[in-house]
Amino acid sequence: MSKRWMRLDNAALIFPAIRQRRWVNVFRVSATLTEPVDPAMLQQAVKDLMPRFPSMYVRLKAGAFWYYLEELSNPPEVREDYAFPLTLMQEKELKTCCLRVMYFQNRIAVEFFHSLTDGTGGMTYLKTLTARYLRLKHGIEIPAEQGILDWRKKPCAEELEDSFVRNTNGVVLNDREPDALRLRGTYEPNFLHLTTGVIPTDALLEAAHRHSATVTVFLAAVMEEAILNYQAERCPARRRRKPVKITVPINLRRLYGSKTLRNFVLTLNPGVDPRMGDYTLEELCRVMAAQLAAEGTAQQMAGRIAANVTPQQVFLIRAVPLPIKSFIMRMVYNYRGESKGCINVSNLGVVRLPAAMEPWVERMEFIIGTQRSYPNNCSIATFGGKTYVNMIRNIRESELERRFFSRLVELGVPVLIESNEK
Repeated sequence: MSKRWMRLDNAALIFPAIRQRRWVNVFRVSATLTEPVDPAMLQQAVKDLMPRFPSMYVRLKAGAFWYYLEELSNPPEVREDYAFPLTLMQEKELKTCCLRVMYFQNRIAVEFFHSLTDGTGGMTYLKTLTARYLRLKHGIEIPAEQGILDWRKKPCAEELEDSFVRNTNGVVLNDREPDALRLRGTYEPNFLHLTTGVIPTDALLEAAHRHSATVTVFLAAVMEEAILNYQAERCPARRRRKPVKITVPINLRRLYGSKTLRNFVLTLNPGVDPRMGDYTLEELCRVMAAQLAAEGTAQQMAGRIAANVTPQQVFLIRAVPLPIKSFIMRMVYNYRGESKGCINVSNLGVVRLPAAMEPWVERMEFIIGTQRSYPNNCSIATFGGKTYVNMIRNIRESELERRFFSRLVELGVPVLIESNEK
């Protein structure tokens, strides 16, 4: 019997084409338990979830005109976590499986090639995997709620759909915008520096509310302020400074009511031009909130979706052979893909679990990697009254993390720093 296959969703098309060593092509979600992980039980849980998540248990294949995903015959082998998080998923590994399931002491971690899903889909898989593991290990009955799926049910069609195609309005939005400042540093090819700020969520909420902002807006504005000050010290001539913009991913499921487990995120780049003058943090929060509100409506995002989906549906483009198509996509991405922002600030939000599961889980985290031209990135998740802010970089200099976390402390937000550096 032939194996099933599926097309890459619209957001996933670019990732196979732009692979390179400096770009970390995976993201990670993890659950830290109250006891050491049993690898055999974890392997069984991975196997049990295979029919429930057919879009996750796949390998990357190259066709004549497009890359596509082919289902696996067997589940991936769980492995002990090693080295540092988010090691590059090489082509050989992608041809075998596009996700990794790992364990280390009390931690279960899953890393996904970006073409599979986004943070929301990845967290749904991790929650369901952890729930199934705890059922096997301890016989705990965990209901299918708070983002956990019933592993015994078949996936519905909407979970597997390309929601970009379903939610385009056909009207292409002109999203031209000026290039942003590029952060630089001394590239280190064999190590990713991960700095985690563990923050009491109540204190963070209080600080955000003082500035009339959500947590996402507040943290993005603090990051923007840190970069503005960094640039001002290194470029005294105001007229030579470049716009500072923060790339903020928008979960489109909330706008369109989608249940897809595949990618359904687009990014916005709110920011300011420092040539126009200085900004207080309060002003940055107001500008950030206003731009996200104006550009993040269902109508505006549908126009952005159309800008991505429409070229994919043109017959002449569809008929171009894959090597040429990949070359063109790389050229377009190099010109536009990351030039409009300085750094990602990606907030997965509050991670909730069923009450029966909470006593067994200490923390839940979300980590995105560095990109082709972003040497720094920031990802956030909240669980159990703590917010975990993960800042990652592939450069030696830690200046941005120092400025960002120090500013939070100045604002009355206590931060406990963890690092994978010796």
